[in-house]
Amino acid sequence: MNPALTSFLAAFDAETVFGQILIRRIGHGFELRHVADRDVNAEGIEPVTVSGLRALAQFTLAGAFRPLKSAPNLRRGWHVLAADPCALELALNHLYPGAVADWFAARLNPSPVTSYRQFTGRQTGMYRITTMLNDSIAAAAIRACCHADFCLKRRLWSVQGLAPDAPEQKSAIPCLEPCAILLEFARKVARLEQEDKGPIQPPPTADTNVAESDFDAPNNPRRVRFALEKQTVAL
Repeated sequence: MNPALTSFLAAFDAETVFGQILIRRIGHGFELRHVADRDVNAEGIEPVTVSGLRALAQFTLAGAFRPLKSAPNLRRGWHVLAADPCALELALNHLYPGAVADWFAARLNPSPVTSYRQFTGRQTGMYRITTMLNDSIAAAAIRACCHADFCLKRRLWSVQGLAPDAPEQKSAIPCLEPCAILLEFARKVARLEQEDKGPIQPPPTADTNVAESDFDAPNNPRRVRFALEKQTVAL
């Protein structure tokens, strides 16, 4: 086994929760299921193979595509038997790609955390605009985009004036640097800041039927939350 998986397995005895997944030791193997199904009899939920988890993680129960696998909308009603640690690692990589490796990396000293400024400073082309957000607006965008309603990862990176997520705010899955969705959201926010020079308007009502990454929609839930965060900054 690789060091990350060895360390991860040593961190729990009978069971642990990782994101929305309950992992239980079953003999030499493991059972995985949605944590909301903790007390459901196995006969009452769908058996899924380890390889079948990749497809399961692609869509919500309503059939919407999940561009962010750490979003708190993994469907429930299934369980998986992983025969050994290697199968467990594969299963978790289908559900939360790279999460075990990141979990291990976050425990290194120093951990490879990349701040917002470091990350955006490497961007070129259309994403270079993300460097133009001042710290307060960048912090509002981060709070909105990375809110627990939208992502379970515990954010370890930050921008000046914004603290990393506290352990109790998110799951055990760490976030070591801004993701592609945050980058695209920051790009949209930068464009909105360029266009909006008038008084702050009341935000529209969020529409959960809007595609998660459709930031052009004014009622996108992340955009609505950003508008609320921006109002707080303006007070």
